[in-house]
Amino acid sequence: MARPDRFDREDSEFIEKLVHINRVAKVVKGGRRFGFAALVVVGDGKGRVGFGQGKAREVPEAIRKATEAAKRSMVRVPLREGRTLHHDSHGHHGAGKVLIRSAVPGTGIIAGGPMRAVFESLGVQDVVTKSTGTSNPYNMVRATFDALARQMSPRHVAAKRGKKVGEIVARRTLAEQGHGGEDSAVNAE
Repeated sequence: MARPDRFDREDSEFIEKLVHINRVAKVVKGGRRFGFAALVVVGDGKGRVGFGQGKAREVPEAIRKATEAAKRSMVRVPLREGRTLHHDSHGHHGAGKVLIRSAVPGTGIIAGGPMRAVFESLGVQDVVTKSTGTSNPYNMVRATFDALARQMSPRHVAAKRGKKVGEIVARRTLAEQGHGGEDSAVNAE
């Protein structure tokens, strides 16, 4: 079986990563018929990413089908400073559970296998992840996308709450510094 990283390509605008390839067999009267299933992650490196599956008798055809499916299912994820996530989030699919955390500059992508492919295609440079439960690549990729779907930018949060972006960001920076904002003043009394 071929190593998945040999098929990683950067097209004109998309980064394609082959996450997993699986040989499957169908038993018929004359013996076994072999086929291949491929899982591919595609991203533009600027906040858009998608994944797709493809099945065919030959590996290149399965990869092509998976790549087309991934390009059709791309989603936009808000990034902070174009390098990391806005906040921590959890995601799960089946028995696969993931935790993704934003990180300071210089941390790099601390993630394993399928999750690393998603973040490299997405364009994230600093992130810390942890996966628990199954290591099935299909479930891990779906769980990662579930966690990414929960990401919200300060602009989106402000719009939902009817506030200004400055109020949301100011509170977050106070909480990150350990001051806690208005709540710590109440607790100190």
